[in-house]
Amino acid sequence: MENFVSHPLLPDRLKTIWEDPNGPGQEERYARQLDETAEYAKVWSDALRLSDEADLTQSLCRELGQLTGCEDLAKVQKRCRGAMKEMKADWEKTVQDGDEDSVVTYYDQSTAYAYELMWWHTLEEDDSPLAYVCALHLALKHGCRNSLDFGAGVGSGALLFHHYGANVALADISSTLLDFAERRLKARQVPATYIDLKSTPLPEAGYDFITAMDVFEHIAEPEETVTTLAAALQPGGILFGRFSADVDPDRPSHIARDFAPTFRRLKDLGFTECWSDQWLWGHQAFQKS
Repeated sequence: MENFVSHPLLPDRLKTIWEDPNGPGQEERYARQLDETAEYAKVWSDALRLSDEADLTQSLCRELGQLTGCEDLAKVQKRCRGAMKEMKADWEKTVQDGDEDSVVTYYDQSTAYAYELMWWHTLEEDDSPLAYVCALHLALKHGCRNSLDFGAGVGSGALLFHHYGANVALADISSTLLDFAERRLKARQVPATYIDLKSTPLPEAGYDFITAMDVFEHIAEPEETVTTLAAALQPGGILFGRFSADVDPDRPSHIARDFAPTFRRLKDLGFTECWSDQWLWGHQAFQKS
């Protein structure tokens, strides 16, 4: 891991490769991009695969089947592939415009979410979950060891950070997902703290690194959430997340659009941007004064 930590973060490396006016031709640049991305994919896969599995997709589907009581991996994969459509239907059936309680109910009761997240984490359809490895990379560079994954979902981020030496806590508004993540980590004998955000506040100054990966677009007033996370960060701690959202008709749960108030709140709270992904997925990191 020493070589890994000493390298620039993946988006920075790829930006340099593609913007170098004296660099090689396009074919060689693309080959270098694949090699660089493969390093991150290995870090991700090594943390998530079960010890007796060599293939990430096979491992995650098998693990999902074990946790949901389905031994037929073909059925597991079929539900994974249809999970986004199932989630959209659940949202349209459950959520009423302007009713925050109905949003909480949706996240708290959705059973399809675990399938959608576990399938996304296989990297079969895109490599954007590797933004978690960017977060880990930055945390290691700053010597951070006490991490919180806010909006932890199925717990993959916690598994990643634990695998590479961090203490991990998971927070989510969904009791269903938090229970899934807890059973998943306990099956692997991974020590962790679990926080149901509906009933338990975050500890004050409890963490030196907080990830909020693809979370803020799901929150009606993300600036209020930033205030909560600021209180949970130690001085000098880092908040890593994506503070933007694209309109996606398949994801009606992306309800936040204007992040200008969030950036103003970060500034008012004494945060300064310490890193940003200007090439791949658009995540940003803000350090607390």
